[in-house]
Amino acid sequence: MVKRVWHLLFVAVFGAATAFAQQDRLRSVEKPPNIEAIIRAFAAKETEFRRALNQYSFKRDAVIQTIGMGGQITGEYHRVSQFVFDDQGNRYEKIIFFPVPTLTEISVTPEDLEDLGGIQPFALEASKIDKYDIRYVGKERIDEIDTYVFDVAPKVVPDPKKSKERFFQGRIWVDDRDLQIVKARGKGVPEGKQRFPLFETYRENIDGRYWFPTYTYADDELVFDSGQTVHVRMRVKYSDFERFRSKVRIIEEDEPAPKEEPKPKTPKP
Repeated sequence: MVKRVWHLLFVAVFGAATAFAQQDRLRSVEKPPNIEAIIRAFAAKETEFRRALNQYSFKRDAVIQTIGMGGQITGEYHRVSQFVFDDQGNRYEKIIFFPVPTLTEISVTPEDLEDLGGIQPFALEASKIDKYDIRYVGKERIDEIDTYVFDVAPKVVPDPKKSKERFFQGRIWVDDRDLQIVKARGKGVPEGKQRFPLFETYRENIDGRYWFPTYTYADDELVFDSGQTVHVRMRVKYSDFERFRSKVRIIEEDEPAPKEEPKPKTPKP
């Protein structure tokens, strides 16, 4: 299983632009009889993986670029962060590389950052399943993986002026053996006056148990209400996953607790 996903990730990294534009090769097959059980299974896994990620430190390298008419880069937002834990076990973002953004046609908003941490890595979770319409559309083989394919959309798109709740809208690919999402293509909604690119996210097996997102790619044109069109390219890599383990010292029952060394006194003049 791990080997299969590694090869899938290789295809994603080195052939994303081509694969992104290709039409899905869905096979016309009958709807599985246990479709509701499949949905419940992968939704439960999404929730489990999202919670498990809170116990891991990792590195996120996010690049958002605007592209000009000739294909040249006209602006860039590049932010590299380590998500690590403090002494109390609380995870926080430690920015390790963040040059001054040069974007002029668009700006990176709190909603964009929220999508980087939520919608794009993990499309769905069990607590929101009832708020989605999930439609089975067929089977597709991705590299060596046979998958069930579903189209997903919120039943009601919230008013962005009244709600900050975010949803995924797009397509997901579910491994037909492990019933885990291995790929997602879509965007975060609602958009309101903002626009969000269509993205693809690929996953990798971490620690032989969790399927965490490791690569997200987007190459899309954002069309705004003003009529302005902006070509956007995005690449997000997640790496260096490491499970958090608190520092614990075991003291024998008769062993005294370690004492602090006395601080030397400052001599008086």
